Amino acid sequence: MKQPLAFRLRPETLDDILGQEHLVGKEGVIRKCIDNNTIFSSIFYGPPGTGKTTLARVIANELKKPYRKFNAVTGNKKDLDMIFSEAKLSGQLILICDEVHRLNKDKQDLLLPHVEDGSIILIGATTANPYHSINPAIRSRCHLFEFKPLNNEDIKRGINNALKNPEGLNNEYTIDDDALDLICDTVNGDIRWALNILEISAIISKDKNIDAKTVKENCKNVNNRSFGSEDGHYDLLSGLQKSIRGSDPNAALYYLSLLAQSGDVASICRRLLVIAYEDIGLANPSLAARTINACKSAEEVGFPEAIIPLGVQIIDLCLSPKSRTGVDAIHKAQAIVDTKAYDMPKYLKLTPVGLNKDEQYNYDRYDCFHLIQYLPDELSNLDLFESFNSNRYEQQLKQVYDELKKNKRTNDLKKLYK
Repeated sequence: MKQPLAFRLRPETLDDILGQEHLVGKEGVIRKCIDNNTIFSSIFYGPPGTGKTTLARVIANELKKPYRKFNAVTGNKKDLDMIFSEAKLSGQLILICDEVHRLNKDKQDLLLPHVEDGSIILIGATTANPYHSINPAIRSRCHLFEFKPLNNEDIKRGINNALKNPEGLNNEYTIDDDALDLICDTVNGDIRWALNILEISAIISKDKNIDAKTVKENCKNVNNRSFGSEDGHYDLLSGLQKSIRGSDPNAALYYLSLLAQSGDVASICRRLLVIAYEDIGLANPSLAARTINACKSAEEVGFPEAIIPLGVQIIDLCLSPKSRTGVDAIHKAQAIVDTKAYDMPKYLKLTPVGLNKDEQYNYDRYDCFHLIQYLPDELSNLDLFESFNSNRYEQQLKQVYDELKKNKRTNDLKKLYK
């Protein structure tokens, strides 16, 4: 059985690696480690098809060290025990671990002592953000190296090599310039995806010439990096919110279009509802209700039509005045609660104990409600609400708040009710 083109052309030396100049270039940290005949346990992270596992294998070859591959999802304890035994016999072994962020606690407990004493050099590969997804116990024992998407020149170099290489297409095919550009623009820096497109395009090409029409037939599903990992999806959601916060409808609609390709209506709607309250807030309170309606409409019709109500609402959110008065006040309150717990006034408790009737909260004294101290004594002067004065409505709220602040609140209810 013939192996895939991308597999047959995997680099064997550092000089064969495409891109990643910051790691394998003349001044790259990995190259300098190899030149010094050493390597450390590491986590390689970045988008798919950027050479993470390939570089790990090249490192083992360059250092002439034995290596084994292990998948954190499908590998088991028995596999690890065999690897540990081999490491003991050889003195040191490189373990290339795919999906390293999926290592469960049991596998980590088995692995960590061997990484600690250096008998295992772990090189983990992941598309996830290691600062969020890698267990701190693993992360603290590894160096983190980011892999970046390949640029178009790197992709072209890889494709041209595939066309000429005896292990590739062996000069049997040619490719038009516009077809080459189309592949580069489609794959988002993923050389494996580029070679997959090249291979299938070669199979169906006429007269052994790959033209743009042939490539286009195999590029219908754009390799959107947001689908490559959970982090990519959340990065797009982050870009959407920041664009709305920055009142840029063009950028926001662009990120919406990328998110729409995943078909995940629910996560988009959740983010828009948060934005309506967090970034718009009191500057335009009615916008939250309109956002709810837009999200309900989107969920009902589903994609592809869902992008219409979502897009209209995103424009509304972008161009609305913004205010963080509400969320800032909430965050201040949370910071206090996280620091220390204060006991509430007894008279606010549902069933107060140890208070006479005239010291308890009187539900009939509406005239006194705005004069009662509701905060714990230690926080009686707390002032969390700081208005942005973003619009007339918020200015009105501030006026009411300022008037209320003129009143001296009290915790002496017996005296207040007299």
